[in-house]
Amino acid sequence: MAMKDNLRHLKLHSVCEEARCPNLSECFSKKIATIMIMGDICTRACKFCAVKTGRPLALDPKEPQNVAEWVKEMGLRHVVITSVDRDDLPDLGANHFAETIKVVGAFNPHTKIEVLTPDFQGRAELIKIVCEASPLVFNHNLETVRRLTPQVRSAAKYETSLFVIKWVKDNFPSMITKSGLMLGLGETVDETIEAMKDLRSAGCDMLTLGQYLQPTSKHLPVIDYIQPSVFDSLKDRGTKMGFRAIFSGPFVRSSYMAEHIFEESFFGDFSV
Repeated sequence: MAMKDNLRHLKLHSVCEEARCPNLSECFSKKIATIMIMGDICTRACKFCAVKTGRPLALDPKEPQNVAEWVKEMGLRHVVITSVDRDDLPDLGANHFAETIKVVGAFNPHTKIEVLTPDFQGRAELIKIVCEASPLVFNHNLETVRRLTPQVRSAAKYETSLFVIKWVKDNFPSMITKSGLMLGLGETVDETIEAMKDLRSAGCDMLTLGQYLQPTSKHLPVIDYIQPSVFDSLKDRGTKMGFRAIFSGPFVRSSYMAEHIFEESFFGDFSV
C-alpha cells in the first residue's frame, strides 16, 4: 500500500496503526492519516491506549522535513499531526512539535494543519510554543469524564486538559479548538453531558464522541456499547450547547475524517 510504504520510507509513524484504529483501512484508502511524531514509544501508560510505553529514543532532527515531504507526496489537503507523550524532554517536545508544523506549512501552503497534542503538563509556555507555529486546529482530548479520569489516564488530569483548551482559546481566540471523548468506559449520560459542558465553557469549538474499543486484553474492558441513538442525542445536546461542529458515532475517533468535521464547522452539516 502506497501510504504505508511512504511512511516506512521516511521512517514515520501513524497513530492509525499504533493505536489500532478500526478505521485504518478506510482512511488509508482515501490517503488520510494522522502522523505521530517524536517516535512510537510513550512515557505514559494510559489504560485505553495501545501505543507502546517505555523509554523513548532521541528525537530525529530530520523528522519535520520528512513529515513535510510525506504530506506533499501524498497530496494531503488536511493533515493531523500528533505525538506520543515525551515527559522525558525538558520542553516535553513542544519545540519539535512547533518545528514540524512550520516546515509542513512551508512545504504545503495549501494544506490545513491540525494538531492533536499532549497536555504538556499544563505548562502555558509550552502550549504557547505550539500555538505560535500557527496550526489551523488545536486539538487536545479530554478522553473521558471527570470521575473516570484517574482510572483511564495514567498522568493526565481532567482539569489540566480543560486548562489546555481554555488557554488556547483565551490567548489565540481565532484558533479553532477541538477535543474528544471516548464512551463506553462506564460513564453515565449525565456525566458525559457534564464533560461536554465543561469543554464548551473552556472554549472548545469542535467535539468528537466515539465508542471505546479494548485494543488488547491488557487494556480496560468495554463496559457499555453505546447505541447510535445515544450518539445522535448527544450530538443534538452539544449543538444546543454551542459547539461549532460535533462528529458523534460508534467508530468516530479524534482524528477520524478530520477534514470533514472541519468542513462541517464552516460549510454545513456532515452526517456520520
